[in-house]
Amino acid sequence: MQGFAQDVTDTARAAAPDILRETPVVSEYPAAPEPAPPVELGHLSGDIMINGNFFQRDPSIGASNNPLYDNLLSGSESWMSLRYSYKSFNAFLRVDGFANSNLKNPVVGMTGFGIGAFSLSKEFNKLTATAGYIYDQIGTGIIFRSYEDRGMLIDNALVGMHLKYNLLDNVTVRGFAGQQKNVFERFQPVIKGSAIEGSFAIRDKIFLAPGFGAVNRTLDKGSMDNIVNTINSFPSEDRFIPKYNTYAFSFYNNLSVGGFSWDVEAAYKTAEAINDYNGRLMNRDGTVMYSTLTYAQKGIAVNLMGKRTENFVLRTSPGETQANAGMINWQPIMAQIRPQRLISRYMPASQDLSEQSLSANLDLMPVDKYMFNISYTHINTINDIKLFREFLFEANIRSIPRTIVDLGVHYMHYNQDYYQNKPGVPMLVALTPYTEITYSFTDMHSGKMQFQYMDTKQDYGSWMFASFEYSVASKYAIAVSDMYNIKPNGGNEKKHYYNIFLSYIQGAHRFSIAWVKQVEGINCTGGVCRYEPAFNGLRLNVVSSF
Repeated sequence: MQGFAQDVTDTARAAAPDILRETPVVSEYPAAPEPAPPVELGHLSGDIMINGNFFQRDPSIGASNNPLYDNLLSGSESWMSLRYSYKSFNAFLRVDGFANSNLKNPVVGMTGFGIGAFSLSKEFNKLTATAGYIYDQIGTGIIFRSYEDRGMLIDNALVGMHLKYNLLDNVTVRGFAGQQKNVFERFQPVIKGSAIEGSFAIRDKIFLAPGFGAVNRTLDKGSMDNIVNTINSFPSEDRFIPKYNTYAFSFYNNLSVGGFSWDVEAAYKTAEAINDYNGRLMNRDGTVMYSTLTYAQKGIAVNLMGKRTENFVLRTSPGETQANAGMINWQPIMAQIRPQRLISRYMPASQDLSEQSLSANLDLMPVDKYMFNISYTHINTINDIKLFREFLFEANIRSIPRTIVDLGVHYMHYNQDYYQNKPGVPMLVALTPYTEITYSFTDMHSGKMQFQYMDTKQDYGSWMFASFEYSVASKYAIAVSDMYNIKPNGGNEKKHYYNIFLSYIQGAHRFSIAWVKQVEGINCTGGVCRYEPAFNGLRLNVVSSF
């Protein structure tokens, strides 16, 4: 009986599936789970900038008799930005704060706090869609440019939608629509635009990058009513019918052949109501022709620029007459931005109504450690009224151990009537020799000295400028300077304008403090200029990123 039972058991095992015949080995402990794949959280970055101003009265230089010096006594500006990116998605947020700030109007405090800009952007199937505050430009910016310059509180972002589509691997099309930002509000006219751009390699060392853009600005009813009321006050022979819509078109191209590069842009704007030099409305269309030609090879570089502008005023509405308010476009400046303190006081802003200009620049390096620069700028109105002349010669010498020496002389004619709105004032003629010497005491310690002398009989008269800067390992810096009106005009008193500057850098943080005494004048940044009154007081600055 026992043998029979064993036979049955063996037969059953033989007939059973393999999974039952073989008993698996079971571990005493359960197997560890598979590790989870890392979670992608994207990338977060940002930056912060804070300015503080403390206003100290000084009637001797005109730093008085306005609310900033008489009542408010201090002011500040702050910006904090956050950027988040995850795969093809991007988000941006910036919070702005102003407390009795003098950036918008240099003699009146402005206060406000809120979201200064934000945007959401997603790329999918060759299309990039962005909503929020848009920063972009068409060509060089002659028909459209939205950008930010905090030093002059220029922030003319387009608040709306922006689409960009990769039509081909080397051809893109983009379009946008919205309203222009005005601090924490928006200008009411609507702006729409589009552009198509390409990039082609014709053959070895020949590249072509053409583009075409168009912009349409539609006035709101309030702006149109103001224009109509103004026109109705004119004599009947000067009246015209204003239009709600203005259109601007631009063709631009870059051609590169070996060491040559040629940029050209031609723009046209349909007729609209614009302000003449006297602030009187007129109905005019506008044109701009702009071109640059560059050649470079070892030891030599040549740059030629030319521009002709006629009645190309393009703002959100003709009613925006305050400097830099409601600017839809931006025109390239023809003169080079000079870093010298005395020369930079007289930079020629681009003229929207009438300008024809030429500029030539030559860089030579005949031998190692010696470089020479020669430049000339010639600017007139279309009617041949002289606006600006400039000649500069500069030498950069690096043959002395641990020393860099810059020597230069600058000669200019500057039309104060046009550039500074001073009718009847004579043409400023100035000759300015200057030098800058940088010496490295060690790899960690360096010093820099500047000396400038401007000889002129116009405006304030002759100036002398001297400064000394000492820095340690790009971490600490101290600078002192004096701008001295050594030969004043009109029997005025000789005045010193002292400045003391300290800065400290720790990682991504930069802190600076400065005592500033500044003469009134025109301040220019990137070809955009405005009048700024005299300043006297303390300035603080904090900049950081993460």
